[in-house]
Amino acid sequence: MSRLSIVVPVYYNEDTLMDLYEDMRAKILEKLGDYEIVLVDDGSGDRSWEIMNHIRDLDNRVRLVKLSRNFGEHAALLAGLSVCTGDCAVTKQADLQEDSEIILEMYDSWKRGNKVVLAVRRSRDESRVKIFFANLYYSLVRKFVNKNMPAGGCDCYLIDRKVIEVLERLDEKNSSLTLQVLWAGFQTDMVYFDRRDREKGESRWTFAKKFKLVMDSMMSFSYIPIRLMSLVGVFFNIGAVILFVSVLVEYFTKGTPIAGWSSLMCVVLCSSGLILLMLGILGEYLWRTLDAARTRPPFIIDEEVTPGELIKKPAGHTNLDG
Repeated sequence: MSRLSIVVPVYYNEDTLMDLYEDMRAKILEKLGDYEIVLVDDGSGDRSWEIMNHIRDLDNRVRLVKLSRNFGEHAALLAGLSVCTGDCAVTKQADLQEDSEIILEMYDSWKRGNKVVLAVRRSRDESRVKIFFANLYYSLVRKFVNKNMPAGGCDCYLIDRKVIEVLERLDEKNSSLTLQVLWAGFQTDMVYFDRRDREKGESRWTFAKKFKLVMDSMMSFSYIPIRLMSLVGVFFNIGAVILFVSVLVEYFTKGTPIAGWSSLMCVVLCSSGLILLMLGILGEYLWRTLDAARTRPPFIIDEEVTPGELIKKPAGHTNLDG
């Protein structure tokens, strides 16, 4: 019998963890057969780790992973995938905004031969502002990064063991795990669900993290930022030549004096701003190159708790090196 691993990143989710487990136990766990739940504490500063241990006491098929600090959801999911033992694994958010029953649909799709199954949002019971910016992000991704990104976007997905092995080999930092899954190109199916608004707890998905996701998505999977720099440079060079020619024509045909200090300062400030913007984009690429060259692990596992033992790992991600 095949085993399904349910990987849940946990970050300040003390208010929802027990509700999440009870929801899964009531709706899906008995129907899955052989399963395991992998809860990954991504450096939470609340009682999440304590509640995770309580859930493990209730269910002997729960595996716990505690990271040494907060590495981000991307790293937490990688950590969970690196220790899971299932033939396939599904990612699940801990905020109760997705119905647990979609896992059954995704699992059935995997049994039909699909290596990747995406849980796509059909609708969102959230504020119009959140919906607008979420749709804007996914539109940009579809247009400039990966056309296979669903229009409604997806945070949860089921992946086959082969896909897990690919993600472990990629071992990328400052990237989007969802886009890595799509980039791998395995046979993909989609199931649809209605995303509920968050009822408990406070979201830690800040504007800074959202902005970083946009930057990582564009710079890790698209050459558009670099190509845009070249296009802007060509555009301004053409504009400068046209302006220069028009000034000379005015001067020699109508005797119009060439404007002095004010116009010159406008050109200097505009061009300087553009240069700094381009240097900033190049700096983003250089920083990512440096971060990858240092070969620091994307996460460090402090503790791993299995049903029968407590294992302390001094270094994270060593399992990827054999």
